[in-house]
Amino acid sequence: MAGKLESRKQDVINDVARLVHDRLKPEQAGPAEAFLRLLYANVPPDDLIEREPENILGAALSAWSFAAQRKPGEAKVRAFNPHFESHGWRSSHTVIEVVNDDMPFLVDSVTAEATRRGLTVHLVIHPIAKIRRNTKGELIELVEHNGKPGKTKPLPEDVISESVMHLEVSEQSDPAVLRDIETRMQTVLADVRAAVEDWRKMRQAMLAQIDAIEKAPPAGLDAEEMAEACAFLRWVEDDHFTFLGYREYAYEGRGKQATRNVVGESGLGILRDSEIRVFDGMRELGQLPDDVRDYLLQPSLIDVVKTNRLATVHRTVHMDSIAVKRFDAAGKVIGEHRFVGLFTSVAYNQPPHSIPLLRRKVERILLRAGFPPASHDGKALVHILETFPRDELFQINDDELFEMSLGILHLQERQRIALFVRRDPFERHISCLVYVPRDNFNTDLRIRIQKLLEKTFNGTLAAFYTQLSDSVLARVHFIIKTTRGSIPPYDVRELEQRLIAVGRSWSDKLSEALVEAKGEEQGLHLFQGYGRAFPPGYADYFNAQSALLDIERIETLRQGAPLAMNLYRPIEAADNAVHFKVYRAGQPVPLSDILPMLEHMGLRAISEVPFEIQPSTMDQAVWIHDFRLQTADGGSIDIARTKQNFHEAFAAVWLGEAEDDGFNRLVMRAGLTARQAAIMRAYAKYLKQTGFTFSQDYIEQTLAKYPHVARLVVDLFTTRFDPNQSKSAATKARGILVEIEHALDAVSNLDEDRILRRFVNLVDVTLRTNAFQPDSAGQPKPYISFKLDSQRIDELPLPRPMVEIWVYSPRVEAVHLRGGKVARGGIRWSDRKEDFRTEVLGLMKAQMVKNAVIVPVGSKGGFVVKRPPAEGGREALMEEVIACYKTFMYGMLDITDNVKGTTILPPDNVIRLDEDDPYLVVAADKGTATFSDIANGISADYGFWLGDAFASGGSAGYDHKKMGITARGAWEGVKRHFREIGRDIQSEDFTVAGVGDMSGDVFGNGMLLSKAIK
Repeated sequence: MAGKLESRKQDVINDVARLVHDRLKPEQAGPAEAFLRLLYANVPPDDLIEREPENILGAALSAWSFAAQRKPGEAKVRAFNPHFESHGWRSSHTVIEVVNDDMPFLVDSVTAEATRRGLTVHLVIHPIAKIRRNTKGELIELVEHNGKPGKTKPLPEDVISESVMHLEVSEQSDPAVLRDIETRMQTVLADVRAAVEDWRKMRQAMLAQIDAIEKAPPAGLDAEEMAEACAFLRWVEDDHFTFLGYREYAYEGRGKQATRNVVGESGLGILRDSEIRVFDGMRELGQLPDDVRDYLLQPSLIDVVKTNRLATVHRTVHMDSIAVKRFDAAGKVIGEHRFVGLFTSVAYNQPPHSIPLLRRKVERILLRAGFPPASHDGKALVHILETFPRDELFQINDDELFEMSLGILHLQERQRIALFVRRDPFERHISCLVYVPRDNFNTDLRIRIQKLLEKTFNGTLAAFYTQLSDSVLARVHFIIKTTRGSIPPYDVRELEQRLIAVGRSWSDKLSEALVEAKGEEQGLHLFQGYGRAFPPGYADYFNAQSALLDIERIETLRQGAPLAMNLYRPIEAADNAVHFKVYRAGQPVPLSDILPMLEHMGLRAISEVPFEIQPSTMDQAVWIHDFRLQTADGGSIDIARTKQNFHEAFAAVWLGEAEDDGFNRLVMRAGLTARQAAIMRAYAKYLKQTGFTFSQDYIEQTLAKYPHVARLVVDLFTTRFDPNQSKSAATKARGILVEIEHALDAVSNLDEDRILRRFVNLVDVTLRTNAFQPDSAGQPKPYISFKLDSQRIDELPLPRPMVEIWVYSPRVEAVHLRGGKVARGGIRWSDRKEDFRTEVLGLMKAQMVKNAVIVPVGSKGGFVVKRPPAEGGREALMEEVIACYKTFMYGMLDITDNVKGTTILPPDNVIRLDEDDPYLVVAADKGTATFSDIANGISADYGFWLGDAFASGGSAGYDHKKMGITARGAWEGVKRHFREIGRDIQSEDFTVAGVGDMSGDVFGNGMLLSKAIK
């Protein structure tokens, strides 16, 4: 593959070379082609083959032109943005071109400066060209050098090696920035030249100091110390240190007037200029704090520290400084020889026990610790010292190193954050070693630790170095740049605790929250299931305490709950805003399903963020939808008052136990429960069946507009019918009615007033309800039934029944109309959803006439199926019809008196505002011809006193078809009667008179059987 890419690259270069000959004169084309091939010889194929030939040619000719003229020793730098209109070629990046005498460190230094400026380096091309120039610096020949690898062939005297560099960096459009890039690059190249030119002189200066120490040892210094110092300086000189600068200083003056002055023209390398300083404020010895001055004047021969100045040569790091102190005859420090540069990579890779100075320091620490060399602690301490940051090892004193190394040893691979701090004697920086559990370490944590250290020490990050090994702990070495005199007081142990808090991963915090809330055993068990369940983005939104609440709700799903939810308000949210989390196992919740539900509850969705949670204890994922909501009308939300009601209402709607409509707004607006909202809905549904003018939407809007009135209506209902109300309920109800009247006085719109008064009227005419009857599980029943005094209902269409029972549920609506206490009539399955009461009212009227000779008055009932199944055909439909029919029967029997012997037994948990009323019978009708046994079964379940007489036509009663009690059977009886008196009513015309119409189920249909009826 690599061979193919290289071949493609050569094809590209050959194509561009042909362009050179097409574009340039013959005498120019040859040298230009040679430079082209030199420039791109070592460029990776991937960086070249995708480029346009015009741009490859343009970059080469630009560099060739830039190198065409250069004075001896001159460093040429150009930064620009190639545009086709101006340059004949283009690049999406800023181009930096450099032409300089070839020397070490050029490429490293130039790219390091670009990186220091925050520029992204996209491409670096840096061939070495052998060039012959004339006295004016004009390029007259590109010389092909035939030296073979591993061999050096001298260049002709008039040929020089020049480095031609082409860099492409992130685009900089500001001309001032481009000029600054050129200026800084010139400075870098000048420093490189100075360091390279004086390199030998600086090494000679180092050797001279070694020779001086050995020939004239300073007075008062230990011989072993001097020998070790000389060994160290020889080690430094032996390619373990890149010399960048040297300078000699003399300490002059006394007291506050003492100074540290540069000696003559002693400066070499980057320190040639005596004005360049590598330490801030160190020349005024007398003005330094006592501890800093004492440090400088202490009679130690060698001092190794970091400078304030970043290296511009080779690597952009703070330079290392090695000071060899000068002493007078009395052993007093009178000056120093200071070398600045960088320890080489070889120096960093050598173990401390092989480096002079460091080996003695390590030996002293091991001896002081007193661990047997072969012991676990002894070996561990050796490893700690050998892997200790090398720069720190040079600068740290024995006491600090002993304390730090023992502290690191005592960590014993424990997965906790630990901090070790060393304060620079000159207060230029603070060095911090931070140990972090490796599994928790990432860039985000490193930045958070950095910011805390910067804030604590009132400084800025100078550098950081990360060490990741096979240890369970990662080590980060932070160097915080500080200003002398501005470091605030700090406590290392207190700071460590703050780092622990900062460094606790989200997962750690979750574990702690679970253990604290659930106890250690259950908490850790839950953490095993949820520790890795949350996606990375979840922690960006929610803390561990929020996750704890989410886990509690997810656990309810694991135990079988179909849905979980949480209405909450973040601390920063306004009074009219909340968040609502919905939890569902398996599949996410379709937004098209949930958004209308929220809108019907009076909320507007602003945003939604979904999260897929995968607990290890569950086979399927759990979806959390976090909705940010606001009230549609801008009103505030009392979370404490409405949260539980909201949860119950939402769940009821989601599970189909409540309808999804605007009555649910009353949960938030009026503080109603889902059950109370259903009571208001049930009354509204009844109103619509009475031919009430206004639409359901308008009714919903009116109640939401006057939530206080809606609340009072519910309070009135509760006061009148809750069996748990006190004996003073009647008095309380009258007070509520007065309060309602006062509230209605403030309603200016007549339509709205009419709507609200109709609800008050319906509560007032309600005689009984099952609203407070629990089911066998102690929960509210899924349907509501009211017994109403029809004679007192406002605006009720005529004829008015004596009473009626209204049964409501999300699945069915039903009404049973009775003309008197003893009345009989069938139950019809109606398909007239909008006005089935009107249909039933008409049937009741006919029934009263038809049954006049059977019972004193008639009755009729009807119901509509609100949720017919979309699938399953006739069988599924009839199953739903029967379920709705049963609900109708339940609703009526719930509020009907029973009889035991001669005693009337009122229904449980029902407040009766009427007289005893135990007579209730039903019959078959359209759509319910086979349901009588079902009704009688329910009657038996209730222990109803009529037993199987509750519903006529069942298996225990008359079978209309078998016994001929049908329209046909009745007609046969009529025919026989007339035959006996000598009349053939099939052929002889006759006239009949009666009361009623053709809608009857027996005689009306029978009259269709003869054409002779007039």
